Amino acid sequence: MGNNLLFHRPIPRLIALKFAFLCRERRSSNGIRVAIVGAGATGLSAAGYLVCRGYEVDLYDKLPLPGGLMTFAIPKHRIPLEEVMEGVEDLRRNFGVEFNLSVKVSCGDGIDECDDLAKGRIDLQELSGDYKALLVATGTWKSRKLGLEGEDARNVYTAIDYLRKLHLRILGLEGEGMRLGRVLVIGGGLSAIDAADESINYGADEVLLVYRRTRKEAPAGEWEMRRLEERGVKILELASPKRFIVENGLVKFVELQRMMLSEPDETGRPRPVPIEGSEFSIEVDTVGKAIGEVPTPPIYSGCNLLNLSDGLKVDQDFRLIGNIFAAGDVVTGPSKIGRAVKQGLQAARKMDELISKGKIG
Repeated sequence: MGNNLLFHRPIPRLIALKFAFLCRERRSSNGIRVAIVGAGATGLSAAGYLVCRGYEVDLYDKLPLPGGLMTFAIPKHRIPLEEVMEGVEDLRRNFGVEFNLSVKVSCGDGIDECDDLAKGRIDLQELSGDYKALLVATGTWKSRKLGLEGEDARNVYTAIDYLRKLHLRILGLEGEGMRLGRVLVIGGGLSAIDAADESINYGADEVLLVYRRTRKEAPAGEWEMRRLEERGVKILELASPKRFIVENGLVKFVELQRMMLSEPDETGRPRPVPIEGSEFSIEVDTVGKAIGEVPTPPIYSGCNLLNLSDGLKVDQDFRLIGNIFAAGDVVTGPSKIGRAVKQGLQAARKMDELISKGKIG
């Protein structure tokens, strides 16, 4: 393996995301190698901490560039790609971090979104045997489904798949473009905001965002909704998709239903209730579903490492089992970048403490 970063153009000198911010320069190696699976915010921040403690760090990721959602989903006006890449290059050039990209690390057979970008696969258990410790930081690369008629049509995308296709095209890593036309984005969280934003950036003819509550209850917040409107996005509040009307394998119309707000649900927000007989249809060219993601630990059926029937569980030291640790969104579920970075630092610190005390291996 080795460094196969796809830096195809010079990186401007911007204020980089400094992942190894705890030290100014590389310290003498302690001779201990650790692996990190997942080169997103959690994995990169963990790598930065560990290299400052003298460890030799190898990072593995199924994507062709490091950065995770920062590179392949979050719009560049929020986190500039150049800053992410400069921080990555600092880890590689100045701290000796080895990036093994387009490599899927897993135990058992299973597929998550964007796995098609991986060109090779490595067994998680075998990999953990090559290192003193291994950190799983694989995030949330699986989208929730609506469970509606016509949802599997070719022009209906999850937020992850939709955003990564746009970003791959922008990055010059995928030749086939997308004709967006009239785009309908479903959801009220940041993923929906990002999908609407990038649709405009990519040149969609029209962008509509439909949310089953009002903007006051939207997880992304009223400010983001207003900002989208200022960019030309039409916000459809108190509406929810009921079915997708498909012609020749593509969604032609989305049937929506008006909603009303009732008593609070388990989230504390008013529960959206369908209004009988309020259905209406909208003609669309592209649909983006942004209704949330779930953790994607690289452990699937056929793996005897762990039973994940109740989700991925770690102890107070972020230890999963043996010398394998886990942190970030893969454990907590979707969160903001700051929390993911904090988890990476905390997990790396615990790994360092346990290794130093001889409690691993």
